[in-house]
Amino acid sequence: MMDVPASQRTFLAFDYGLKRTGVASGNRLTGTATPRGTIAAEGEARFPKIAERIKEWAPDALVVGVPYHPDGAPHENTLRAQKFARQLRGRHGLPVYEVDERYSTTEAHSLGARDADAAAAAIILEQFFRSLD
Repeated sequence: MMDVPASQRTFLAFDYGLKRTGVASGNRLTGTATPRGTIAAEGEARFPKIAERIKEWAPDALVVGVPYHPDGAPHENTLRAQKFARQLRGRHGLPVYEVDERYSTTEAHSLGARDADAAAAAIILEQFFRSLD
């Protein structure tokens, strides 16, 4: 269970990927998340687009999905996602929470999502909300 202040009600979540980063917004009170599209950009190019989303949605905090191997061991993308979370924290001064997202993209595909990255971000955010109960 995560210690998240009750004053943090609105969140923007990211399903980080090297080429695409899915985005979702959500509200703690309803415990639901909505896919908000995918940012197709690599490296530094993604950050101005992320800044636009943060300005548009004005979240209280951010959530980043961090992938692990099925046995819980970290891998290259685990470290990349954690670095991305640190960069968001540094650039935007918002709290950033990390969520284990081992199967979110697979789940998004199995649900028939047209935009699997954004759907995965919504799954990550709803998983985060469940961890607050």
